[in-house]
Amino acid sequence: VQLQASGGGLVQVGGSLRLSCTSSGRTLSMYGMGWFRQTPGKEREFVAGITWSGHRSDYADFVKGRFTISRDNAKDTVYLQMNSLKPEDTALYYCAADLTARPPDQWDVNGMAYWGKGTLVTVSS
Repeated sequence: VQLQASGGGLVQVGGSLRLSCTSSGRTLSMYGMGWFRQTPGKEREFVAGITWSGHRSDYADFVKGRFTISRDNAKDTVYLQMNSLKPEDTALYYCAADLTARPPDQWDVNGMAYWGKGTLVTVSS
């Protein structure tokens, strides 16, 4: 499974962006999907995750109320809508697939099966 994240860019504080994650190869509809982010010198961290059915989603505390993860299995795409962006949201954002069927709030970097290349989000003040 090859994942591709897109939609990053430069945005001002308080602005919005929508990231997308698609797949070449196997359909994403079989997998739980998550978004992670990483800044230089820091470990990659969980941002949000959604089960394969879309019935459950979980978020890191620092994005709750601002970010929304969703998926459209018919389009084989997972989204991360990011609103009220802050400078500390600046990071490389990655999408990843989970094969374990654990709930998203239990996901971590080491447990994800497939990763895409990141898309850079820069929030300017």
